[in-house]
Amino acid sequence: MNKLHIDSITKSFGSQKILQDVCLSCETGNITALLGRIGSGKSTLLQIIFGTMKGDSQFIKYNEQVLTKQSDRRNKIAYLPQSPMFPKHIKIKELIPLFCNPENTRKLFSDDLLRPFLNRTVRNLSGGERKLAEVMTVIHSEAEFILLDQPYSGLSPIFTEKVMKMIKERSKEKGFIISDFDVQNLIEISDDIYLLHDGSLKRIKDLNELQRHYYLPESSIQVK
Repeated sequence: MNKLHIDSITKSFGSQKILQDVCLSCETGNITALLGRIGSGKSTLLQIIFGTMKGDSQFIKYNEQVLTKQSDRRNKIAYLPQSPMFPKHIKIKELIPLFCNPENTRKLFSDDLLRPFLNRTVRNLSGGERKLAEVMTVIHSEAEFILLDQPYSGLSPIFTEKVMKMIKERSKEKGFIISDFDVQNLIEISDDIYLLHDGSLKRIKDLNELQRHYYLPESSIQVK
């Protein structure tokens, strides 16, 4: 079991403090939900963890190795951003091997949902098809920890269900930190739930906390 530990993450933009001493841990075999309102800093936190943004202060450790450079994260952390990540002019079948080993490449090539898109370039896919190809590729990458920023956004119900099952299956050997506004589906598969609110990260143990801080309506959702 491997562990990703994030500590003392602070980030400001001008006079606005977005993150204040944020701490978070995730182990392989664990799915962590990251909730928060628009503009609460979820994407900023994920980018700092991945290394494409520097925090004003930060401490990120993989097992006993402190990660200070982007290269330190290779094959350890993969990230699906909100914005499109695949070049528009390249076919999906040419992109997947850049992220996945031969075994997982073959697995994706034979997937019934993904197979119809393999010979098409990204510019010829719908937004939902592109997102499906991207999220499936990142999930099957070599990295042990997967950061997903709004993986369900733009997906049809059947695609969302497919991605949820895939995350659950891959979480047997990987750790996931996922941010999405589809709260019900995210909570359904998550082992731990955190709320980013006013720059601080709070672990959620009771549904009433989400209803009070996140304005989640009463429902049948059960927080683990």
